Amino acid sequence: MDKMESMEQWRKNLETQATLSPYQEKRLVFGDGSLRPQIMLIGEAPGGEEEKQGRPFVGKAGKNLTEFLTAIALQRKDLYISNVVKFRPTKESPKTGKPINRPPSKEEIAFFLPFLQEEIRLVNPKWIVTLGNVPLKAVTGENISIGDCHGTPRPLAENRRLFPLYHPAAVIYNRSLKETYHADLQKLKAHIAHT
Repeated sequence: MDKMESMEQWRKNLETQATLSPYQEKRLVFGDGSLRPQIMLIGEAPGGEEEKQGRPFVGKAGKNLTEFLTAIALQRKDLYISNVVKFRPTKESPKTGKPINRPPSKEEIAFFLPFLQEEIRLVNPKWIVTLGNVPLKAVTGENISIGDCHGTPRPLAENRRLFPLYHPAAVIYNRSLKETYHADLQKLKAHIAHT
């Protein structure tokens, strides 16, 4: 079975399991990109625009991400981009009564974690770049904070390397992180050039 067939089987298995879960009404947003990437980016969960388009990182945070990638001469088509949780976690807005984003729950993360681990195994990247705390903790299995380890590579199993970054949305809400983000991206670019 080739990689494309394996990914399709993984996807069907996840769809089946999701229909049997409390999340059966949710629209799944699967990973996207090259199936032979050097880098796999992992975010927390899709937002509203990602849910609409069925692709990860296409909303505001995705625009920031694309801008950052361009700054270090990387293109989305050469990467694989996914999320820990494959649907948009929402709560009702007290102001409008409409769904708004919320962080994924421990139960949601636990449900999707085995699927993420299999996805990583199938995609088989050299580098995993986590975008924020949720994917950092999911990939490492440790209770660590992005503020403590952003921009610092770490070894992972199977000869992979981890490079933690702040989530691109963090820059939207905290403009003072933009310099830090750019510095971390330059470090990532240097590390990738040497592998």
